[in-house]
Amino acid sequence: MQDKTYNVLVLCTGNSARSILGEVLFNVLGKGRFKAYSAGSKPAGRVNPFALELLQQQGHSIAGLRSKSWDEFAAADAPQFDFIFTVCDNAAGETCPIWPGRPATAHWGIPDPAAAEGDDEDRRAAFKKAYEQLARRIQLFMSLPIEKLDKLTLKQKLAEIGQTQD
Repeated sequence: MQDKTYNVLVLCTGNSARSILGEVLFNVLGKGRFKAYSAGSKPAGRVNPFALELLQQQGHSIAGLRSKSWDEFAAADAPQFDFIFTVCDNAAGETCPIWPGRPATAHWGIPDPAAAEGDDEDRRAAFKKAYEQLARRIQLFMSLPIEKLDKLTLKQKLAEIGQTQD
């Protein structure tokens, strides 16, 4: 039976690009099986316009997307997470809040598209690549028989997905 909805938190430092893309992709691809959120350790305060543009071009809603601190999700009334993914190397190395329920965690490092150099087309290409990398990893994750895996095997599978290249 797959009636459990898994809560997922996607973390990055600025919560303006990769983690936002991850939040949307988990919610779209998860089709109700996953409820995703995103946050940052040092939120930028706004979502990167290239991320918003790409999401709209892909047919995804951008309503309600905002850059927010992970402190929001460490509060007592916050959702309890089953999975937490860091998508940038900085966030992976930072001391995170204590997450109730001991969620499974993994680092899925993706190059920062917001740091891409060049003209707008080069930057758009970097966002598209990050989007595609995240989508592939999320699809691999969603194909796992989560309910049947013990914690150690699940942790190993999550780490393997994080190493997946194009």
